[in-house]
Amino acid sequence: MNDCMNSYEKLQKFKVESMDLKINIIAALVAAGRASEVQATMKAQKVDLSSRALRDTRSFELAYNSACSLIENKKYSEAKEQLDLAKRIGKEELMVDEYGDDDIEYELAPVSAQLAYVHQLQGQTQEAMETYNNITSRNLADPSSLAVATTNLISLKGTRDAADSLRKLSRLIEKSTAPNQLQLIESLESKLSPRQKEALYSAHVLLLLHANKIDQAHEFVSGLLGMFQDSTFPVLLQAAVHVREKKVQKAEEVLSQYAEKHPENSKGVLLSLAQIAASANHFQIAADSLSKIVDIQHMPATVATLVALKERLGDSNGASSVLDSAIQWWKNSMTEDNKLEVFMREAATFKLNHGRDEEACQLYEDLVKSFGSAEALAGLVATSARTNLEKAEQYEKKLKPLPGLKGINVESLEKTSGARPFEAPKPMEQDVTDEVKKQKAKKRKRKPRYPKGFDPANPGPPPDPERWLPKRERSSYRPKRKDKRAQVRGAQGAVSRDGTSSASASSSSKANQATKAPAAAPEPPKGSNKSRKKKSRS
Repeated sequence: MNDCMNSYEKLQKFKVESMDLKINIIAALVAAGRASEVQATMKAQKVDLSSRALRDTRSFELAYNSACSLIENKKYSEAKEQLDLAKRIGKEELMVDEYGDDDIEYELAPVSAQLAYVHQLQGQTQEAMETYNNITSRNLADPSSLAVATTNLISLKGTRDAADSLRKLSRLIEKSTAPNQLQLIESLESKLSPRQKEALYSAHVLLLLHANKIDQAHEFVSGLLGMFQDSTFPVLLQAAVHVREKKVQKAEEVLSQYAEKHPENSKGVLLSLAQIAASANHFQIAADSLSKIVDIQHMPATVATLVALKERLGDSNGASSVLDSAIQWWKNSMTEDNKLEVFMREAATFKLNHGRDEEACQLYEDLVKSFGSAEALAGLVATSARTNLEKAEQYEKKLKPLPGLKGINVESLEKTSGARPFEAPKPMEQDVTDEVKKQKAKKRKRKPRYPKGFDPANPGPPPDPERWLPKRERSSYRPKRKDKRAQVRGAQGAVSRDGTSSASASSSSKANQATKAPAAAPEPPKGSNKSRKKKSRS
């Protein structure tokens, strides 16, 4: 991209007046990460899109590229104005050339997609989703605009309709002939920028993780690691896959190794490492990761996080040194939005809570001298009362008196015994006449009403307290025994008196059968079966 810019700069020296050259120079500046130079370049080329006389038939492309540079500079309102202008100019010019409605929509699809992206950045998600849905459903757009709209729509929808989103993205990706390599379909491979490809691939991996397709996610990430060796996003996706597998230590190892090998490009990696480690209660790793990012050590969020992590580790000295370093940085800073007062106040509170009274007193004194706030003065008086009573009395005189306390003598209040608990006054006894007392005594008491048939003189035994329980759960419950008397009516082998002759005649045969089949159970008498049937009927 730098070689491309060098070629365009050489062409500019020849002062070639061409709309194509102007459009391509601005596009190259945006692609090269030099969007801040676009507006100055447009002024140098005397490009004024607000004047209709200076417009060309391709001015809408110039307005579109200008809007892209404004988006890079986070000037979203101005970018929206440029995109609206580009859409209006483009529609006018295409209608002059007798384009149909569908053809006009197709030609202006990049402008519509970029306008929806601006709405998305401004938090107007409903408008953005309507435009993205219109582009993807009507299919009246070039492949690159369609891919961008699909990716951005999926990012807005999140995990809703994950299967449908995964299916749409899978249509845009195909496996390369080389091993462990991925590529987009032929119509997209050369038209999307590296950042757009990263967004598309990242969305695909995250959807795979949400669908619990861990093996496919591993395979996909391994291909991205070979394709984007200079980028951090494949490493972050690899760590996300390990975290989803609950292999937190493996994720921490991957991120820490990358940060050591690429210290110049490790800011996002270290932040992710700190977040993963803190979520897993690995507070030391999280604190060490944040401490390695030098350019954010003075920021309030970083300082607050480091202090909290140090406190979790029981390192109050380390937390105090973090606050001291931040205070020193803001003392030397010349920025308009200076946070020195906030840091000094928070540091004084922290030191006071951790028994560092002298350091807290010094901070409050510096606050009073530098900013003169009443809150700092009150803190100084309260803190110095513990360490230096003379200083406390000296600064106490500077405190403003509270309204409504002018007539109160403090010394007399100190001599009193203190506040007493409030007692409610007892109600006054009223004199009641004898007639009223007699009327109350004559009042007939109401007789109690008893159930029918109940004799209060002989109430009988008290009711069973276990009457509400099932019978099996009561203490008086005894289970019924099985009636085995019919089976056992004497010694085994005994006979009845009526049939002594028949029993003796068959005793020998039964004895022989018993000796032949010892495992068989004795046959019960027939009378026992009848008795069982009668019991079952009753």
